[in-house]
Amino acid sequence: MEPFHPVRKVAAILEGFRRPWWIAGGWAIDLLVERETRAHEDVEVAILRGDQRGLRNHLRGWRLERVVRGSFVKTPWPEGEWIAPPDHEIHARSPDASLELEVLLNEREGDAWRFQRLPEVTRPLVLAGMRTADGVPFLAPEIVLLYKAKDPRERDIHDFRVARGALDEDRRQWLRDALARVHPGHPWIREL
Repeated sequence: MEPFHPVRKVAAILEGFRRPWWIAGGWAIDLLVERETRAHEDVEVAILRGDQRGLRNHLRGWRLERVVRGSFVKTPWPEGEWIAPPDHEIHARSPDASLELEVLLNEREGDAWRFQRLPEVTRPLVLAGMRTADGVPFLAPEIVLLYKAKDPRERDIHDFRVARGALDEDRRQWLRDALARVHPGHPWIREL
């Protein structure tokens, strides 16, 4: 199987979606370092909350479900329903059930990405994502790691260690500052 096969499959599906989207989670870290460093359960995709209807139209025919925050239970996402904060998770299953995407709704205000858990933490939207050499968009590693910093699991710690050396000074400093605001005293601050 070719490297990054699941990610490339998702990228092909989203090719015609003309709104910002990024591969997120652990796959984003592996795209940053250009190698698969661990096994992945699924492919997560980040989009902007305001683009959820466009995503629904793009994935017409897919089974779409939403998760009510705190419940971890998937329920059908009815046509025309707007998913408002704090809910932010959509699951999309292809018509042949061969692929499931976890779509994470991200906040935006003007030209800034906003951290859902603490909206004062922002990043210019133009810096919220990166691209691989062949054009696959992925969520900026410092944003991915900020999400992973809350109750980090073994795989999140692994992703932090893999990404840490690949972050330039601007991305390191942004993550240090964001962690200090969102998770004061977090051990990753010292490691950056």
